[in-house]
Amino acid sequence: MLMEPSYGIQTFQPQSTQGHVLCCLCGTGIPPNPSNMCVNCIRSQVDITEGLQKQVTILWCKDCGRYLQPPKHWLRAELESKELLTFCVKKIKGLSKVKLVDAGFIWTEPHSKRLKVKLTIQAEVFNGAILQQSFVVDYTVENNMCPDCNRANANPNSWNACAQVRQHVFHKRTFLYLEQLILKHQAAEQAIKVTDIHEGIDFFFSSRSHALKLIDFLQNVVPIRFRADKQLVSHDTHSNTYNFKFTFSVEMAPVCKDDLVCLPVKLSAALGGLGPLVLCTKVTNQITLLDPLTLRGVSQNADVYWRNPYVALASQRALTEYIVLDVELTGQTQGRWALAEVQVARKSDFGRNDTRFNVRTHLGHLLQPGDTALGYDLSSMQPVALDFEAWVNKGGQVPDVILVRKSYEEKRRKRRDKGMPERLWKLKRLGMDVDDVAPATKGSRGAAANDAQARERDTQRFLEELEEDPEMRQHVNLYKDPEALQRLQQKAGAASGPAAAPGTKGSGQLPAGLGDGMDDSDDDDDDLPEEEEGQEAGYEYIGAQGDRVQ
Repeated sequence: MLMEPSYGIQTFQPQSTQGHVLCCLCGTGIPPNPSNMCVNCIRSQVDITEGLQKQVTILWCKDCGRYLQPPKHWLRAELESKELLTFCVKKIKGLSKVKLVDAGFIWTEPHSKRLKVKLTIQAEVFNGAILQQSFVVDYTVENNMCPDCNRANANPNSWNACAQVRQHVFHKRTFLYLEQLILKHQAAEQAIKVTDIHEGIDFFFSSRSHALKLIDFLQNVVPIRFRADKQLVSHDTHSNTYNFKFTFSVEMAPVCKDDLVCLPVKLSAALGGLGPLVLCTKVTNQITLLDPLTLRGVSQNADVYWRNPYVALASQRALTEYIVLDVELTGQTQGRWALAEVQVARKSDFGRNDTRFNVRTHLGHLLQPGDTALGYDLSSMQPVALDFEAWVNKGGQVPDVILVRKSYEEKRRKRRDKGMPERLWKLKRLGMDVDDVAPATKGSRGAAANDAQARERDTQRFLEELEEDPEMRQHVNLYKDPEALQRLQQKAGAASGPAAAPGTKGSGQLPAGLGDGMDDSDDDDDDLPEEEEGQEAGYEYIGAQGDRVQ
């Protein structure tokens, strides 16, 4: 059988060439495009930078080196930095209509008060054709002092409105708390001067509206009443214009947290027979009172309080330390409080006598045998108050002891003995001028309010209240203390790792080693309250629980 020869099959592939067309304007040969025009002709016919700003004015504060980002934010940026480039690009109006490809600074003299930015943009023209073009934007830098520098350089005596905030008590813990609220909400941002004086704080403003804004804020956070006065400084009879200085006298209710109050007879009857011996458990824009024997409570706003005002029968200066010997819960609860029958003895009586007191208290959810509690010793105290004497004369039974709160002082002392810092956080303070000259007519009250030791005691007690009260801590911004963290790390040693490392930002959790203050355990370090963490403007911001981390 014969085999037929096989021949290889080859495929012919023609060589393709790109066609050219002539530009419809100049006749130059170009690759086909939707516009049938060369690049030079398209540029001569269309300007994609039309409608974009080529001249922009920016405001710059010479004192602090910040740029104004409208409406009122001031941005700090160095020359030819990424932050300044972003700020300059955002100032160009109409840039959102095109696509930004590239941007960069063109060098200028630093003292020329001029900035130049070269931008490269793309835009669609003529039936889908994409055109890319570069252009230069000139920025003129004008000097404009920011409000912060303006207030710093202003004459502090050139004020037009003054808010004088007062509270007639022997301590300034309420003002310390109010100071933190003002800082958090920036309520005194427009103040040109703040002065810390006896029994209060003075805020000076350049405008009456700024003082009224502060008073509106105070009405929302503390129970106050105020009176407005004005003094004529000068007037022009020809133009019928007058220049006044306004003064607002603000008085806060003289009742603070943990104060013992004896309600007036009429007020007690109007509240359904509450008390009349009650404890103040919280002060916000309302005063919260609690009967520690029955767990009945009531909240009064500022209007109700000032219609029937009352003062504290005893304050924290009169607190006595007691050792808890026995606790028996009654089963009655109201909110976070739990009623209990407690047997206590004075700490000062140990080793001297066997005096014991059977007390009914609202702290049944906290106290355990062996704990230390603070309370008012009414058996040895001689309160002076007309309402209290009238109630006693009518047959009112005065309890021997009224417990106020649990004490963590022993555990804090053990932490100090171990060389550990008391707390890993700190607070911001208002830049206040301290007026140490108290009027002679104020006597011991003015001297105590301006005494440095009294200020330090009030500050320490306020910090302890923040540790012990999570609800109060929610309204205050806390900041990590680098020095305390460093001391704690040095104490723990390199082998133990970062024992003081904080937890999750904004979570409301304390750094390790400071546990929950509401739990009672054998570990001395686990019986102190909680902290939080975060960051803000030069401080390591811990923040309040639930706050947005700055």
